[in-house]
Amino acid sequence: MAADLDDKARTELEAAAFRRLVSHLRHRTDVQNIDLMGYGGFCRNCLGDWYREAAEARNIEMTKDEAREAVYGMPQAEWKERYQASASDEQVQRMNESVAKNA
Repeated sequence: MAADLDDKARTELEAAAFRRLVSHLRHRTDVQNIDLMGYGGFCRNCLGDWYREAAEARNIEMTKDEAREAVYGMPQAEWKERYQASASDEQVQRMNESVAKNA
């Protein structure tokens, strides 16, 4: 079934899944970026950076701040002020171990 998808359908499904993920992360402001990094090796910033890289690959100019705002639903600085908590030493250690697996 999934193997029968043409490129257009696959792209549409991937875009829908991305939009759903972004919507979910906007709703779940209790989930800290450091925890996403610690367990998954990526966070909202990564999604924004990947979004910008995809735009640039298509010759669409986009700043880092614009791309991250597309993910956060507001300027990143505003999100941090509203929702970001201080990271514990354990969270930082887990993040560093997780990020090392990305290479």
